[in-house]
Amino acid sequence: MTIRHILETRRASPDEILAAFDGLEPATLDFMTGRWRGFEIRTGHGLDGLLEPSGWYGKLFESAEAVHPLLFYGPAKRSLYAVDPMLVPLFAPLPRSSVLGLAMKVARPLLQTSLPKARLRMIEFRGRSTATMAYDSKPIFDHFAKIDDRRVLGIMDLKGMPGPYAFCLERDDTPMEIRL
Repeated sequence: MTIRHILETRRASPDEILAAFDGLEPATLDFMTGRWRGFEIRTGHGLDGLLEPSGWYGKLFESAEAVHPLLFYGPAKRSLYAVDPMLVPLFAPLPRSSVLGLAMKVARPLLQTSLPKARLRMIEFRGRSTATMAYDSKPIFDHFAKIDDRRVLGIMDLKGMPGPYAFCLERDDTPMEIRL
């Protein structure tokens, strides 16, 4: 299965998504700098379907030392805000529907942060060094490979969780207020 087909269908088996990742050029730290809008690629992972109904937008890489790993849409999708991943219950039985988005809006004052909550490093993954986001408070690494000059394929490596959780990030340079 080609990366193009995976992006169009937003689905792949675990083996297909890893083969696609392996066939792409590793991302560099400099390449990752900027704001990225994302979408999930369903692989049968236990977290499939959680990010998008929650109001997730993507990630902001200010520098290798300052990364906002979870950006969410504000009211009417006219602004963005960052969430502290430490406060997000990954293993709770969360609804995969608009109810989750409503819960995120209600919980925003508790979850929002102005501080970066991750860093970027070059880390070996699947036999080669690639730009990797390391969360400050969770045993999670997001590894990135370049699809083209504006998109990356991300593979979340979560300790204790079998199989790849996959997503695509697209560089977004459109003006948008970020409330950090």
